[in-house]
Amino acid sequence: MHIGCACELPSLQDRLESLCRYAILPPRTVLPKHKMTVAEFVPWTMSQSSGRFELVGGEVVAQASEQARHNLTKAAVARALYGAIKSAGLPFTVFTSGMTVKIDDYTAREPDASVQCGVKVDPEMIILDAPLIVGEVISPSSEKDDSSTKLAEYFSVPSIQRYLIVDAGKQLIIHHARGKGSEIVTRIYKSGAIRLDPPGAVLQVADVLAVD
Repeated sequence: MHIGCACELPSLQDRLESLCRYAILPPRTVLPKHKMTVAEFVPWTMSQSSGRFELVGGEVVAQASEQARHNLTKAAVARALYGAIKSAGLPFTVFTSGMTVKIDDYTAREPDASVQCGVKVDPEMIILDAPLIVGEVISPSSEKDDSSTKLAEYFSVPSIQRYLIVDAGKQLIIHHARGKGSEIVTRIYKSGAIRLDPPGAVLQVADVLAVD
């Protein structure tokens, strides 16, 4: 004998709402409201379970999410720099994003790629001791800062000799190099090679911009 059931099954929406109600979501990062020094910022950012942050004038600034092209171009910049440094036989270290460049006591930036001078690398370090080259990939939210504010900031760091700004959309690289005295020499490349001297390496433009 078949006994029917008049029970109404929960709808898909009801089931999803139930799952969301009991799901354990990661806590939302609460940004500090007080002015921080770089010395305070570094341990704070290391304690965060997610997100990327910079310190600008003592204020913690969350970094925007990345589109695929931006992320792939960041990887291409680091690979191209690594290839140039390795081909030149230089004892330098190439980093992807995640390392910190201290601008002053209240500002710390996180470039998309960087090259550290030939000093021994502490595996637990966060701040680069002697950055020589820094690179940023332009995004809609960062273009103004990358092209102006960070240009001045990066060259206020004595060890930095070159600042590369990569525009994947326009398929070009803006190369800023420290000149004589306070002079900054700027060149725009769409092809060919960029002579990085110092440190004495050659960066192939196609290796940076060839991102599908």
